[in-house]
Amino acid sequence: MPPRKKADASAPSTMKELKDTLWKAADKLRGSMDASQYKDVILGLVFLKYVSDAFEERREQIRTELTADGFSEEQLAPLLDDMDEYTAHAVFWVPATARWTYLAQHAKGLPAQDGQPHKNVGQLVDEAMDLLIGSNPSLKGALPRIYNRDNVDQRRLGELIDLFNSARFTGQGASKARDLLGEVYEYFLEKFARAEGKRGGEFFTPPSVVRTLVEVLEPTKGRIYDPACGSGGMFVQAEKFLAAHHQDKTALSIYGQELNERTWRLARMNLAIHGLNGNLAAVWGDTFAIDLHADVQMDYVMSNPPFNIKDWTRKEDDPRWRYGVPPAGNANYAWIQHILSKLAPGGSAGVVMANGSMSTNSGGEGEIRAQLVEADLVSCMVALPTQLFRSTGIPVCVWFFAKDKASGPRGSTDRSGQVLFIDARNLGYMVDRAERALADDDIAQIANTYHAWRGTTSAVEAGLSYADVPGFAKSVTLAAIKASDYALTPGRYVGAAEAEDDGEPIEEKIERLTQELFARFDESARLEHVVRGQLGRLL
Repeated sequence: MPPRKKADASAPSTMKELKDTLWKAADKLRGSMDASQYKDVILGLVFLKYVSDAFEERREQIRTELTADGFSEEQLAPLLDDMDEYTAHAVFWVPATARWTYLAQHAKGLPAQDGQPHKNVGQLVDEAMDLLIGSNPSLKGALPRIYNRDNVDQRRLGELIDLFNSARFTGQGASKARDLLGEVYEYFLEKFARAEGKRGGEFFTPPSVVRTLVEVLEPTKGRIYDPACGSGGMFVQAEKFLAAHHQDKTALSIYGQELNERTWRLARMNLAIHGLNGNLAAVWGDTFAIDLHADVQMDYVMSNPPFNIKDWTRKEDDPRWRYGVPPAGNANYAWIQHILSKLAPGGSAGVVMANGSMSTNSGGEGEIRAQLVEADLVSCMVALPTQLFRSTGIPVCVWFFAKDKASGPRGSTDRSGQVLFIDARNLGYMVDRAERALADDDIAQIANTYHAWRGTTSAVEAGLSYADVPGFAKSVTLAAIKASDYALTPGRYVGAAEAEDDGEPIEEKIERLTQELFARFDESARLEHVVRGQLGRLL
């Protein structure tokens, strides 16, 4: 089936065009398989279309450049097939039968020929994935090979390929194409997370939550780690932070681990899409059973591990439980202690947790929390608004840790022996009836408060200085936290917000309001008397 042409085949699709086209593609599969399955089918095809578009664009650039230099068609051929001419420009090498034009021509399958049997389109797509991996080692373990399975309708798959012909990722250079693909990929991850409901939270953390962690920690260089990395959103957002501050994205070395095989592959593809080299280990695996980065210390850890896991791989003699053995029925403090075990001297971390982690005393968790506080590892506690996670109604918070809170590279203000509490429960806006998000200003308010408290370079350059804000932020000593039985709930410490001063003296306001209240009592008594009288006439 030949590809359909747009009016201007060289023009890149707009973001709206891509989203509309690709979501229509998802509609074709909806009903024939569940969201967790068609997610992998769609995202794999999106990636295949992108690499083909980028390859063809680079190929035309080479042709144009060499033709202008006087090369003949005969001289062009070997240079057009020089792999280095592509990889040196951040373009994946795509073998001939892995290119989209080839797949589009055979969207109904490849007829039997030269003694070879007929191949359906699913076989061709799986072979294309193998060829891509073979030519581009960074894609090893990233691409799905699921297109020739019994549960994939081959007729619909061919229709998908035909539909995808109208999508074009290139036309503005490799970096712009990659940005466009990255945005589309993140859009799809979010859409699929919503479609999958509760399970979607296993691979997708809401962008505003991820941005909050990144903006507070400000990862600029060194090793960054996520022990439950999902689809890799923490790493992608860290790269965006570097780009926004005009810094080299290669200054961060990425390390991650993921338990779920399909999610691990999503993460590898996500990193490839964004041009990031990351060490997600050679295989997926349980972080508690075996730390696949055991000998590596991290400068930053950002994570949204699964909340309140009751069935987890627990060994009481695990050296990671330095501050106490976590209970068998809840892994929250196991995640926290694993993350702390990974931090290098001077390292910092941000971890999303269920709100219960801030005050629970069950299973020895209260004693562990006390040890963490006394070790002066807790830097900041942030209570987040409800409904940020569509997949769960559990209220969440963020624990921020710092191995060293003294004045130094991470901040000019010595905050040893103190914890910053931020109550952000009133921030955010409703995206729809079921989901809330933090606005840019909300994220900035949280991050700026922390940076001002710590005296970071960004705060100093912005002229920010810290002061407690009743109802929102307060710096609290370890002694005061101990007096509160080591509870770390921000609402316990920040107090109530100050009432607005309307200019009316408090004594006069009390007297006025008292008189208004008595007047309403009198009016209520009068109306009661009238009603009783009217009812008496009816009897």
